[in-house]
Amino acid sequence: MNPLDRSIALGPLGVSLGQLLLVVAMIVALIVGAWMGRRRQISVGDVLFNALLFSVMAARIVFVARYWQSYDTFWSWLDIRDRGFEPLAGLVIAFIYLAWRFWRQPAMRRPLGAAVLSGALAWSMTAGALTLMTPRGASLPSIPLADLDGSPVVLPTVLQEADQPMVVNLWASWCPPCRREMPMLEQAQRERGDVSFVFVNQGESVEVIKTFLQRESLTLDHLYRDPNMTFGRKVGAVAMPTTLYYDADGQLVDTHFGELSRATLDRSLERFAP
Repeated sequence: MNPLDRSIALGPLGVSLGQLLLVVAMIVALIVGAWMGRRRQISVGDVLFNALLFSVMAARIVFVARYWQSYDTFWSWLDIRDRGFEPLAGLVIAFIYLAWRFWRQPAMRRPLGAAVLSGALAWSMTAGALTLMTPRGASLPSIPLADLDGSPVVLPTVLQEADQPMVVNLWASWCPPCRREMPMLEQAQRERGDVSFVFVNQGESVEVIKTFLQRESLTLDHLYRDPNMTFGRKVGAVAMPTTLYYDADGQLVDTHFGELSRATLDRSLERFAP
């Protein structure tokens, strides 16, 4: 599991650690750039913001181009709530833009170079520390769940019986992103017989779940309850939806915090391709 994809709660909002560390790195770069440029009255803030903007745009465009068949409409290309980005493409464009500004504006080189370097160091040091502190090869937890009839279930047993990779989606009916992605996940469950899709409801009663399924006309297999949200806390999901990907041996290989699109689901499922 990528530690930067773990979610944390900021009041009523949930963000991934990766997003938070990106903000921290940007703040560090802005502070250092302003400090280095004050004597010469040179501002590098607009350059840093442009580099970030161009990077995000490039990362999104390349991702959409790669998975365009998974998007239904043009407007869905613009919906970045699914976190569909190609980071390498974004880094390349940011590097090209910054190199151009270095070349065109020699007076800006020292403060801009210091800002970029400090931001990169802030990101790499914090992300590296998190990676070192995160246990490798997290296994599918054996925390007891329950089906809608009240029968106890543990996911390692479900995994062993299916003998194939598993996608575990943590959701609740009050969560708007959960409701939006559920029809897509239902369709994926019907289409992908080589992957088990499991839906773990967080903290809601049987009546609430059944009412939601009936209202939305959803038919889901492997739907279980986590009444005390113990499973969610164990896997580090403090906000919803969170989707976890386990291989056939029960090892966590990927995670996605926030709303899924068919494109981001397809990207994660590529690791399970025969």
